[in-house]
Amino acid sequence: MCRKHLLGEHVEIHMMVGTLLKCRSIDGFLDRGLLEPQNAVARHAELVAEMVSRGYTHHSPLPEFPPYPRLGEVSRERSELELATRCPDCRILMKNSETS
Repeated sequence: MCRKHLLGEHVEIHMMVGTLLKCRSIDGFLDRGLLEPQNAVARHAELVAEMVSRGYTHHSPLPEFPPYPRLGEVSRERSELELATRCPDCRILMKNSETS
């Protein structure tokens, strides 16, 4: 992922957790396959590791949040294809990672 999308996904995880802490529904996002609340902690850790590997600083730990009563499923393949289609920077990074 390019810098913009890496940092964007990081912010989106924090926004999802904030929504859950306010006891608001995320069902619409789950219905569209956009979130996996059950994997938020692990995904946040992956994103932070990538940010640090790129030399970025990270000062926003993920707060504890209540489990959501529904599970979500995001298609990683579909998401990567979408990024490669829409973002020239992601397309180049993904192409380079395939050849290395």
